[in-house]
Formats: sequence, C-alpha cells, structure tokens
Amino acid sequence: MEYNTTRNHLTMREYGRHVQKMVEHIMTIEDPERRQRNAQAAIELMGFLNPHLKNVEDFRHKLWDHLFLISDFTLDVKSPYPIPTRETLKAKPKPLPYPKRYPKLFHLGKNLEEIISKALKEENPEKKLGFANAIAYYMKLAYNNWHKETVHDDAIQSELTGITDGQLTFTNTPHVKAFRQEGRDNRDNRGNFGKRNGGGGNKFQQRNGGRRDNRGGNFKKKRF
Repeated sequence: MEYNTTRNHLTMREYGRHVQKMVEHIMTIEDPERRQRNAQAAIELMGFLNPHLKNVEDFRHKLWDHLFLISDFTLDVKSPYPIPTRETLKAKPKPLPYPKRYPKLFHLGKNLEEIISKALKEENPEKKLGFANAIAYYMKLAYNNWHKETVHDDAIQSELTGITDGQLTFTNTPHVKAFRQEGRDNRDNRGNFGKRNGGGGNKFQQRNGGRRDNRGGNFKKKRF
C-alpha cells in the first residue's frame, strides 16, 4: 500500500494524483511524437476534470500553463501558446496605486466637485443650466440622506452660490422624497393604540363602566 507520506508533492490538487502521474509518465517518453500525443490527451483530461475552466477566457491556454507547471517546467513538448517559465508564473503583480483624492467638500464628495468644475467650463447656456439643476438635485438628496430631514431650496441655492461664487443658479425645484422616521411612526402608533379602543384602560374596564377588576386580589372570601 502506498501512503501519502511516501509520495512526492502534489503540485496542483485540483487535478489529482493520477493526472500528475500521467504527466510524470509523459516526461519519460523518448519518442517526441508519442510524447506530444500523450500531452494532448492529458490536456483533454484536465479540461474534462475542470469544466468550470471552459467559462474562463483562453481556458486552453490556462490548461497548457498548468501542464508545464505540473511537470516543473521540464516537459519537452510543443505548445500552441508561449511556453511559460517559473519566473513568469510565480511573479507577483505590481501593486495598484491607491487613488489620492482630497475633496474640499467632504459631505458632497469628489465626484460632485468634478461635475461643478465641468459645469463652470460649459459655454452652452442650456447645458450649463442642466448641470446646475442636476447638481442642486443631488445636493438636496445628499442633505436628506445625511440629516434625515428636508431642506429648503433657498439653503441649497445659498450653498451652491458660495461654492461657485454665484456662477451657477438652478431654476427647477428639486423634489426629493422626505425621509420617514420609522421609529417615530411606530411610537406614535403605540401611543394611539388605546384611543382605538375608546380611551385608555383594558377592555374589561370598558365593559364594566370603568370599574377596576379586583379578581386578582383584595377581595373577601365568602363563608359557607
């Protein structure tokens, strides 16, 4: 019986031990044509064992790269793709630079600042007015989301005037749905619960003309 402790390292576990043994056998074949045919058969088997790779772009290219990786880049066969090396497959990608954006108006964001700068550069009056109306709508929407309350249009115009030095003025009235505080509505409903029953108190008191129920205690026992 062969134990895992006596076997060599399994390079790619998703293909299993049998595929690795097949690749090791292909490396021992001396005839180039027969070795090439066996490599093609190994590629077909690897694709059959991993059907999810078919949805990946250039999945056969990936299969050939895995074949050379299993053979530790020593398999001497012809590949329809560039033969990879150990350095190219194990090379670490370059770190992506983190975007450094420092908005002046944190409550509005950097994107709105870019839209405002683009609107100020617009020469067409109609497009410039459209920019102003869209900017005013977004400012009112942001205020409603953050402060949980509506804001008057004059306050939006005043802030927009301060940002753009009076160069942008919106003409429409931005309509934003008012924020509804569910917690406050639920508290109001709980406070009005007794009113639906004709005033405070429980139903037994209402049926007895408001008299209290003394059945829970403080009553005299009858003597027999």
